[in-house]
Amino acid sequence: MCHIPVFCWISAAVLEKMLSRAESGEIPKTLTQMYTHFLILQTNITHEKHYEKKVTDEDMIVKLGKLAFQQLVKGNLIFYEEDLRECGIDVREAAVYSGVCTQIFREEFGLFQGKVFCFVHLSIQEHLAALYVHLSFTKNYINVFDQTEQSVFSKILNQKKYVSLSELHKRAVDVALRSKNGHLDLFLRFLLGLSLESNQTLLRELMTQTGSCNYNKEETVEFIKQKIRENHSSERSINLFHCLNELGDDSLMQEIQDYLRSGEIRETKLSSSQWSALVYVLLTSEQKMDEFNLKQFVGAQNTADEVLQKLLPVIKESRSVQLSNCGVTDEGCAALASALRSNPSHLRELYLSGNKLGKSGVKLLSDLKDDPHYKLETIYY
Repeated sequence: MCHIPVFCWISAAVLEKMLSRAESGEIPKTLTQMYTHFLILQTNITHEKHYEKKVTDEDMIVKLGKLAFQQLVKGNLIFYEEDLRECGIDVREAAVYSGVCTQIFREEFGLFQGKVFCFVHLSIQEHLAALYVHLSFTKNYINVFDQTEQSVFSKILNQKKYVSLSELHKRAVDVALRSKNGHLDLFLRFLLGLSLESNQTLLRELMTQTGSCNYNKEETVEFIKQKIRENHSSERSINLFHCLNELGDDSLMQEIQDYLRSGEIRETKLSSSQWSALVYVLLTSEQKMDEFNLKQFVGAQNTADEVLQKLLPVIKESRSVQLSNCGVTDEGCAALASALRSNPSHLRELYLSGNKLGKSGVKLLSDLKDDPHYKLETIYY
């Protein structure tokens, strides 16, 4: 996300404020903490402006959150005045929150300019949407993913021991995984992160009442690990690891890091969740993956083609990939070519010498190299 200018702006704004405080100020360690600090910062900025407030900051944040969630579910990045009114937002009041919600103009059909609205960045919309879902449950016991449950929750407002935030989280995980384009992935990370006590403390700077309910974090963690074991796409598995990070759980990552440090990774038969953890560890490693060598992971328990297919997300992020003398076959070449065609890739150099490749595998990769749409420049057979 450091390649995104808006995220750099958010980070700089938060860190500047926090580093100017006493040394006891804790630097954000997760994305949820960063964005929650940013929301607090923007709210404080509005206090410095002299304007007549007809709604409280808390009410406006909830209303903006409702708007953010409703439009996020619909896949909308821009919306109209009627969308704001449906959420109880007065356009003039929203304008005060210039750091969070801004007004833009566009020309429709070349005849007139109509007012349309958007959040400064999609990630801000996702954070506010997650905050709305979290508060709806903890304050009003409403599961926004299933509005038919409202009547059920309304009957047990005074029986909090029967209300489980973990159930809401499980529902959110399932909904996000069913999304074809992953547009709820970051929203899910924020929603899970908001449940931590450290973020609850931050929220109290924004809200007079944040609500409370029973929460078993380990139940949510185990549910996410089960979803990882079900072997979803690499992109979804990686996001689920980000979710575990937001919840402060790194047990799967520690397993893989122990294997890497000991050198036992080549001789270990990894489970599907461990393969996903390996991909996550390699992609988030502080060491830039300029060059990737498949031989480090190929051994008695793991064939070259199997390892190649499991680590395709890492290979696509590497500029130079060493597959020489690994035992790669045409099957592995076909999987590699397909992956490089279906998603953006940074791969420029590919080393394939010492493998018994047939004509089909060579042709697939050669065609890819000759296609100007892809970055692959050189193949060494």
